Amino acid sequence: MFKDLLGDTLQTMLETEMDDHLGYSKYDYKNKDTDDSRNGYSKKIVTSTMGNIALDIPRDRKGEFHPQAVKKNQTDVSNIEDQVLSMYAKGMTTRDITAHLKEIYGVDASAEMISRMTERILPIAKQWQNRPLAKKYTIVFMDAVHFHVRQDQVVKKAVYVAIGTRLDASVRFLGLWIGGNESAKYWIGILNEIRNRGTEDIFIISVDRLAGFADAIGTVYPEAEVQRCIVHQIRYTTKFVYYKDMKPFVQDLKEIYQAPTLEQAEVALDALEEKWNDKYPSSVQSWRNNWPQLSTYFKYPLEIRKMIYTTNQIENFNRQLRKVSKNRTIFPTDDSLFKLLYLATIEITKKWSGRNRAWNKIISQLCIYFDNRIEPADLE
Repeated sequence: MFKDLLGDTLQTMLETEMDDHLGYSKYDYKNKDTDDSRNGYSKKIVTSTMGNIALDIPRDRKGEFHPQAVKKNQTDVSNIEDQVLSMYAKGMTTRDITAHLKEIYGVDASAEMISRMTERILPIAKQWQNRPLAKKYTIVFMDAVHFHVRQDQVVKKAVYVAIGTRLDASVRFLGLWIGGNESAKYWIGILNEIRNRGTEDIFIISVDRLAGFADAIGTVYPEAEVQRCIVHQIRYTTKFVYYKDMKPFVQDLKEIYQAPTLEQAEVALDALEEKWNDKYPSSVQSWRNNWPQLSTYFKYPLEIRKMIYTTNQIENFNRQLRKVSKNRTIFPTDDSLFKLLYLATIEITKKWSGRNRAWNKIISQLCIYFDNRIEPADLE
């Protein structure tokens, strides 16, 4: 049934293209303004993921018609499905895609058929999720983004995300994991999976302010340095501050996280505690209690500091996932959520071709700080 629907869709696309080429629809001779005309059809069998499809390719008398939906000498039309997947990956719902095909081609492709096309991506997505990873990563960013999924009732689920930078400066997406609420216990499972997929060592891990996360990392990658996101820390501590105190309080925070050395940062932290602890104890003690993970970046040069002090890179990625999913307030299943996020991830990561301009300097510095963990073969 779906194969026939796809065949009807392609056939209508071809007829629409011929109408556009000639400037008038079939039998509408009153609007004909060309000396060219239709000249029957040629038979063609094309292959799709649903099986072989028989098509009638329109011809014109001058031989100037070159169809785009199914091009000359093209025998595989799975690219049509790829176009549907691309629209789906950009956040269009199955009904949006149906309406788009109707508007552009006059095609009545059911939402059910579009959904069936996207379903074929699930086995590929599962295989991608289990693909081997690089042996070593210089920096890995980890965070979670939340979506609503319908089970017996609508529940809020965390999608755990990890992005890593390899020794050759390339940025790679490590995976997507759909779980319950954010928890250190679940992160241990994710870290163990990353290790089982081939990653033996991670030098620095930059994370959000999740309680117990440092301990979770230590159980799987005991040598990894942990840097808590400074931006998230600032957001958390300032939400307790009154508006009239916000400007001076933030200025005092800058003295801490923008300090050139660890010693100066600790002096600034002491000053913050002395000035604000009585009025905002929760804000101040959050810095004090988490200082070992907040201050990790002070031991590194400026180029490395800029890379690790915040999880902005993964925050930007999560923002794009939210943008893609904004038309879907609730997902019917975990698989439907995973399918969309996988397609969106592939679409987003196509643009990840840039290289940090200071990487030659950064890798030289990393080789000094982690000299016993970087071998010459790792840099080839």
